[in-house]
Amino acid sequence: MDFSRVELSDDDQAFLGEARHVLQTHVTDDVRRRDRETGDNFDEGVHLALGAAGYLEKEWKGAAEGGFPRVRRRIWELEKRRAHVPWVTWGTTAMVARSVAKFGSPELRDEVMPKVFSGEVRLCLGYTEPEGGSDIATCKTRAVRDGDGWIINGSKMFTTGAHKCQYVFLITNTDPEAPKHKSLTMFLVPLNSPGIDIQGIRTVDGDRTNIVYYSEVRVDDKYRLGEVNGGWTVLREPLNTEHGAVAAAPDGLQDVSIMMHQAGFMASALDKTAAKVAQRDQNGRRLVDDESVAYRLGRSAARIEAALSAPSIFGRVAIAQTMRDVSPELMDIMGTASTLPLGTDGAADDGASEYVYRFAPLVGIYGGTLEVFRNMIAQYMLGLGKPNYSAPKKVS
Repeated sequence: MDFSRVELSDDDQAFLGEARHVLQTHVTDDVRRRDRETGDNFDEGVHLALGAAGYLEKEWKGAAEGGFPRVRRRIWELEKRRAHVPWVTWGTTAMVARSVAKFGSPELRDEVMPKVFSGEVRLCLGYTEPEGGSDIATCKTRAVRDGDGWIINGSKMFTTGAHKCQYVFLITNTDPEAPKHKSLTMFLVPLNSPGIDIQGIRTVDGDRTNIVYYSEVRVDDKYRLGEVNGGWTVLREPLNTEHGAVAAAPDGLQDVSIMMHQAGFMASALDKTAAKVAQRDQNGRRLVDDESVAYRLGRSAARIEAALSAPSIFGRVAIAQTMRDVSPELMDIMGTASTLPLGTDGAADDGASEYVYRFAPLVGIYGGTLEVFRNMIAQYMLGLGKPNYSAPKKVS
């Protein structure tokens, strides 16, 4: 493994300064405050500004298509995290747009893609159903042919960003009699269609997601992506991305796994805790001089480093589990004042650890639970076979 530093050229150094200036200009304290209050993890003003400046298109496209060269892409990704850009809706948009570009009709691509790059169009994921659990292939939302279009009925849970998006990447069942992976058809449904009702849900970490109801929603066939009953093929690539199946790159500049944005909050909480325990009290004592505090802080740092270094789906699990384990440890080190949230007078570390503590359970659910991902690792990475969920045999 090569741990050498990347030497920036003069042009790349100039780009670093430009990126910081742009993000400092648009991602203000007011933007971050508003994001905490709404839980949207999205700011339209910031998004449109980045689109108008060409950053969204450059981030989405490869270098050969006019996108960022590899080093600048890495600079841009890291600076966005440092600035805490509200990002989730762009993340889902970028994933879905790849399926639109690959499987959409020319008419649909012309309608959607230019406005994706300008920031005017955002796309969200319509996967999970209220009774569906983590297996999105058990889809009950129905799409039925009706002349030159389709009629859709059903509901989806955890459609994050739907209230800020223009289209939803929707899994539907178009053949209830077929095996579940051969009964799915994907649509890019305009969210302003009659019959769609979006209702907000606040999660324990303060984020907003949505439940979306579809009642006799008519969709033109041009919004279908891929073949009828061939939705699993359309869905596979964005689903793999969400699951954390990140391909390694020979230059080592890519994220080693998904969830690095969330992991940044955890690393920041560790830094703030370390700074806090290194401060001297009125008697000149420091918490870190207590060997148990130093040991627990060091153990937390080591676990975070290991999680950040774990690749692909392994890293997805490691980051989520480490967030769950480390955040209460950091809070315990700092005491009761660590339970105060961000922006509260007297918060031990400005609420950083408390936020990670509330955020951690959600990270272990996004795109599937940790239990599902551990089974996937066991089955597909380690070759241990399918899990057996049958009741244990009784021994007489």
